[in-house]
Amino acid sequence: MENEFDATQVLIIDDEQSLRDGAERILIRMGCTVLKASRGDKGLDIIEKEPVAIVLLDMKMPGMDGMEVLGRIMEMGLGILVIVITGYATVETAIEAMKKGAYDFIPKPYEPDQLRIVVNRAREKLQLSMEAEKLEAERRRTLADLHMEQSRVHTIVESLPNGVIVTDTDGKVVLINPAFRQHLGLSDAIGPGNRIEDFVTDKGLCTLVMDISRGKHVDFDDIPSYELDLPNGKFLLARGRPVLGERRQCLGAVLNIMDISAMKALDQLKSEFVAKVSHELRSPLSTIHEQLSLVLSDMAEESEEVATENDQYILSRAKEKTNGLISTIGDLLDLSRIEAGIAAKEVRPVQVGELLKNIVDFLEVRASAKGQTLVLETPDKALPEVMADPMALESVFGNLITNAINYTQDGGEIRASVNQSGSNLRIVIQDNGYGIEAKHMDKIFDRFYRVKTDKTRYITGTGLGLPIVKGIVDSMGGFIDVESESGQGTTFIVILPVKR
Repeated sequence: MENEFDATQVLIIDDEQSLRDGAERILIRMGCTVLKASRGDKGLDIIEKEPVAIVLLDMKMPGMDGMEVLGRIMEMGLGILVIVITGYATVETAIEAMKKGAYDFIPKPYEPDQLRIVVNRAREKLQLSMEAEKLEAERRRTLADLHMEQSRVHTIVESLPNGVIVTDTDGKVVLINPAFRQHLGLSDAIGPGNRIEDFVTDKGLCTLVMDISRGKHVDFDDIPSYELDLPNGKFLLARGRPVLGERRQCLGAVLNIMDISAMKALDQLKSEFVAKVSHELRSPLSTIHEQLSLVLSDMAEESEEVATENDQYILSRAKEKTNGLISTIGDLLDLSRIEAGIAAKEVRPVQVGELLKNIVDFLEVRASAKGQTLVLETPDKALPEVMADPMALESVFGNLITNAINYTQDGGEIRASVNQSGSNLRIVIQDNGYGIEAKHMDKIFDRFYRVKTDKTRYITGTGLGLPIVKGIVDSMGGFIDVESESGQGTTFIVILPVKR
């Protein structure tokens, strides 16, 4: 049985009452709980009932002598430390007692300090033993928990509907689940230990996984996703993340793939529907717009008796709204083309500095009407060209500069600049206008989302301009970012790869 004893519980077994009482007084001052027995058999009875940690055992007692009691205590296997006391302190007696399992011995008569020293030494040993047992129990529990945790994680990974594969820093696969095999049509013959190229034939995806495995993306949260276009109209989306150690060292990569074929089909149907409806609406709306323009023109030439100011206002508003609908349809068609991968109609080398100058010159009139300053800054040296559709780039920067004009107060300033940054061009559109609150920042590139405040609610727009801008920039392999603070202005930063 286990003895969950207290290291301060001491039992004195001695047939001399004076020695028992004297030892008790010393031990109580040491903070011990003391039990006493005048005979060996009574001492054994106490051990059966009480959690004794240390026994002071007299070797010479009537009836059952100390050696026999020592043997019985050792047979119990309770971990009790026995300190034998003998008035016949001989080396032979001590050796025999130690062979039978005694922890230490003390001769009669003993000094109080002698008793304190030997008992304290026994208590320290017990404390160390208990700590060691606790550590061992904790180690066993930790190992058991780890085994259970590994079993749970393995079961979860195996049952995931998404494919999961894990690689080490050398790109060797250490874990693969059945869903990954199913999505890519892999046989069970290829298992862990093989390189990622043995599982994935797409070189671009293999390169991404190797980059992540070797720690290239440890400090970056925007790891690009990757789409796989498989035969029979199947599309897979792959996302990779580094596996990090306690010190953020890269241990490998985990790649998750999911089947997005249904989503692709739905997007295609949606795009086709939007394109068809937009085409059907554009023609009649254009006709209505032209007819309204003619009516307003005729009314302007007639007398006030025939055409009142109220009539002109109503028709002007109708013309304005019709024009807005035509603009929305144009934006929807642009989005449809971007989603279909045909955002660029005619790709050729473009001088971005010249293109920006033309846009700024065109929009200067609109900015001047609000008393705004519109400035373009370009470097003295010639900038490299970018490969792009000029119309698509005009849409990008036309939208950004127009937004800056619209969302900047009268008398404000809009500044556009372009510079080379390594193998990219960095274009910045900055204003000191109304700015964007932090709560809107993660939504401004969403379709139809518009930032509405007391200052901006009267500004017309479709909420499609920025999604179009981002779609075009992404299709060119570029990047767009925005920095803004409410009341302080907004800065859009566009990064475009230069012509190689």
